[in-house]
Amino acid sequence: MASISIVIPVYNEEKAVKNTVERAKKVAAKLKQHKVEVLIVNDGSKDKTAQILNKIGGIKVINRPYNCGYGASLKVGLREAMGDWIVITDADGTYPIEDIPRLVKLVPEYDMVVGARVGKTVHIPFFRRPAKWVVGKLANMMVKRKIEDINSGLRIFNKKKALEFMKLYPPGFSFTTTITLAFFTNDYTVKYIPINYFKRKGSSIMGDVPSPKAIKTFFNFIGIIFRIILYFRPLKFFAWPGSLLILAGIIYGYYQTVTSVAGLGDLPVLLLILGTLVIFLGVIADSIAKK
Repeated sequence: MASISIVIPVYNEEKAVKNTVERAKKVAAKLKQHKVEVLIVNDGSKDKTAQILNKIGGIKVINRPYNCGYGASLKVGLREAMGDWIVITDADGTYPIEDIPRLVKLVPEYDMVVGARVGKTVHIPFFRRPAKWVVGKLANMMVKRKIEDINSGLRIFNKKKALEFMKLYPPGFSFTTTITLAFFTNDYTVKYIPINYFKRKGSSIMGDVPSPKAIKTFFNFIGIIFRIILYFRPLKFFAWPGSLLILAGIIYGYYQTVTSVAGLGDLPVLLLILGTLVIFLGVIADSIAKK
């Protein structure tokens, strides 16, 4: 029998929080073979969310005095959860909470099971799709694994293994991206199952049209991908630019040798030396990371 904590971060979700929590309680009741708690982290909501939560029994609520962010709430929930396995989902009605038992069935066979938003009903705002595609492709290339949904907010994972990366989790929306990459780069097993994704209830912090905050979040995702790869697999991070510099040096050097009367110039040699140094830096960083 596994102990499971369903952790739900909440911020200004008065329109959806009651329905979400009641659905989570019903799911917890169905998981009779497990010890399950429903843990809500109210991240300084300014609407009626706190009052609504106070009227719901059978749950554990952590009220934070002010808003610190999605990732910060999940880190608090991760620390305070009693379960050996952590389920996370959102409070805005977008995720099919009733699918949680499907995820639970696949543990402990996998270290993390993620609901990939590729089902029959998937409501992702159009402007977010190109950014999501770019982030996904970049992550796939870096970890050499097919990541079907890098930042899905419905997943279950091993608490002990997730705690290993606490210092890496950002306070904002990039928690899910970070934990995905951390698990993949440390060779923990990850399984994806298809789920639906519905239109949220209430307004989104990110907005439904392109906004400066959405653009900033996109570049944060890109930065996190490079940071995680640099942290866990630095040789992979340095190998690409180093190899490109060496290849450019060889091609340009050959071109100069064939076409120029003066023969081989300084730039091709400089490119070769610089490329070699970049790769050598990656080898040193990789040795340090493995220690």
